[in-house]
Amino acid sequence: MQRPLTVHSLFFLALVLVLALTSTGCNTTHGFGKDVEKVGEKIQKGAD
Repeated sequence: MQRPLTVHSLFFLALVLVLALTSTGCNTTHGFGKDVEKVGEKIQKGAD
């Protein structure tokens, strides 16, 4: 008997999907660090 999908499992599935899609955009961990830095700068600009 299969268990129905819970909110927790759907959230985990969405998180894995987002991580998979975003990791294809930056080929190295260095590139990922630059992406995170840019996001942080945009958030900081928005807070000012």
